Amino acid sequence: MCTAVTMNMGDTYFGRTLDYEISHGEQVTFMPRNFPLSFRHGKILTNHYAIEGMACVAEGYPLYFDAFNEKGLAMAGLNFVGYAKYHAPVEGKNNVASFELIPWILAQCATVQEAKELLDRINLTADAFSETLPPAQLHWMIGDSQETIVVESTSAGLKVYSNPVGVVTNNPEFEDQLFLLNNYMHLSPRDPENSFSPDLDLKRYSRGMGALGLPGDLSSQSRFVRAAFTKLNARCPEGEGEAVNQFFHVMEVVSQTDGCCQVGQGQFEKTLYTSCCNTTKGIYYYTTYFNRRISGVVMGRENLDGKELKQFPLQEKPELQILNG
Repeated sequence: MCTAVTMNMGDTYFGRTLDYEISHGEQVTFMPRNFPLSFRHGKILTNHYAIEGMACVAEGYPLYFDAFNEKGLAMAGLNFVGYAKYHAPVEGKNNVASFELIPWILAQCATVQEAKELLDRINLTADAFSETLPPAQLHWMIGDSQETIVVESTSAGLKVYSNPVGVVTNNPEFEDQLFLLNNYMHLSPRDPENSFSPDLDLKRYSRGMGALGLPGDLSSQSRFVRAAFTKLNARCPEGEGEAVNQFFHVMEVVSQTDGCCQVGQGQFEKTLYTSCCNTTKGIYYYTTYFNRRISGVVMGRENLDGKELKQFPLQEKPELQILNG
């Protein structure tokens, strides 16, 4: 289970949590413009936008969890189990395997508007990457500095939703997640007033009571509400360090703690990593479950016109700073 968020704080920031019980060996992965990017249904892009994000590389191919390109377009794939459905190839469409969708969009599109135009011609296929890597059931959030959308391939076909809150989690379908925010319109960062009854002298006895009713469980719908409330009410500081720090604070409200969500015998989901991409400046920041220090990779310091993937292993070892010697 995962959560993705986008925020405008002077620059545009886009990130996600990856919540799972095991790691797939993911690393920050930079794809230069001239890396030969092949697709199962024929097309090969030998020149495209540079891409940077979190991926596991299998057989030399980057399987991105989330990424952004040199133009500032960002994208993340999140679990959509029980709802996602891919289809057989369709003549006259751009047939794209689900694991190819992030590089397909980010390699060719500079804006969400361009992505929407490309999505009009896409048919997502059920091709497996390999026998050991079947297609994951996913939906995707795509964002730039102007707008955000959610893409879902279901039995009804491909749907593209405008995303006014800039948040997505997992199930149910995005339009249902968005509708259920109506149940929480009473939440506020301000102190509540007594509207229960004028006959009762009801008093505020704690700070933060305006948010009474904000769900605190780990379900995808509750995380959606919690992330949306926090993101939409969070103050936007000035300065890169302050903005990045604020973004990670927003993501903390949906972070999963090892041991609290059991998914199998001896298996517990946890937030393996949290990302924060400054898509304006081209920087991929992240933290991991075991290392809360913010690390970053700057796209502009790499050879954008190269031909080879470059990976940066995650900083997993806990770092403790002792201040008294």
